[in-house]
Amino acid sequence: MTSEVEPTQTETPPEVRPANGAMRILSMISLTILAGLAALVFTGVRARSAATETLSHSAQDGAARRVSVVRPQLAGDQEELVLPASIQAYAEAPIYARTHGYLKRWYFDIGAHVKEGDLLAEIETPEVDHQLAQARADLQSVQANLELARTTAARWNGLLARHAVSKQETDQAVSDLTAKQAAVDASMANVRRLEELQGYEKVYAPFEGVITARQTDVGALIDAGSSPRELFHLASIRKLRVFVAVPEVSSASVRNGAPVRLTADQFPNRVFQGVLVRNSSSIDPASRTLNVEVDIDNSSGELLPGSYAFVHLRVPGAAKAWEIPSSALLFRAEGLRVAVVRGSRAELVPISIGRDFGAMVEVNSGLRPDDEVVQSPSDSLITGTPVQIAKAAQK
Repeated sequence: MTSEVEPTQTETPPEVRPANGAMRILSMISLTILAGLAALVFTGVRARSAATETLSHSAQDGAARRVSVVRPQLAGDQEELVLPASIQAYAEAPIYARTHGYLKRWYFDIGAHVKEGDLLAEIETPEVDHQLAQARADLQSVQANLELARTTAARWNGLLARHAVSKQETDQAVSDLTAKQAAVDASMANVRRLEELQGYEKVYAPFEGVITARQTDVGALIDAGSSPRELFHLASIRKLRVFVAVPEVSSASVRNGAPVRLTADQFPNRVFQGVLVRNSSSIDPASRTLNVEVDIDNSSGELLPGSYAFVHLRVPGAAKAWEIPSSALLFRAEGLRVAVVRGSRAELVPISIGRDFGAMVEVNSGLRPDDEVVQSPSDSLITGTPVQIAKAAQK
């Protein structure tokens, strides 16, 4: 009897299938967790790198100096040169007495306007009056002696013609007449001198002007000796002289007859017109300046002598010259420098300057038109210093 064997079939036990499914789920969960952790780590590293980079930039920005810059400006064909000046009266003089005595009275005080020939004061001179009276009496005496000598000489000449007297006696009479004539001349000269001294009792104004000082009073002793005392000070102010020292570098542009503008601090919104009338035609070796006189009409009397003013002169500009603020200059041991921004660093550039206009200076060489010049650089600024421009360059 033949027995048939059926093939054996492998079957997964029922209890094993759930276990494999759970493993797959756990694997997927693990992968998900690992991916999340990896994403978190990547995000953290990236954020840390960004923070590090930001901190580095902040540190670099903090290390760089913030500076303000300005572009060089091309100088014009003509420049205005503003120079300090001193205003003086067109004519002024101290008034002294020419005789001795006591002040009897004065007629004008400070600030008074006087005309030429006005009586300023009177002086009592009793000694001069007595001397003049004595001199006139002496003159009358010598004049009487002269008349007697003239009569005697004429008589002796008549007798000599008749040979009644000798020639010697006649010559003596004529000689006596000549001596008496000389005595009269001397006495008359003394009288005129004392009369002139008596005329000095009255003090007159030598020209039209303003009394700026009165140094005497009624009853004061007047001494006309070696150290006379000033009585009045007179100044003519209808026209004023303004003296200004022009630097040697601009002296070639000074022309007599050129119009000039003048300003003063006490008149902030006023401009006075003047004329450059003359110059010293020589450079002062001490100050290296040219002394220039400008005349200003002052009919209104607004400007006062002794005031401080500013004279505005028009001078030709230098060809292809640049202007920068004076505050940009650096005075170093190796020479004059300015700081320019090139890239993100400062560079000290040597320059040569021309005229100085106060707030601005003229640069003849060393700068380019596109240079960004640092305004008011610190003394510690050196070439290579990192800088950051605080504002755009002025054009």
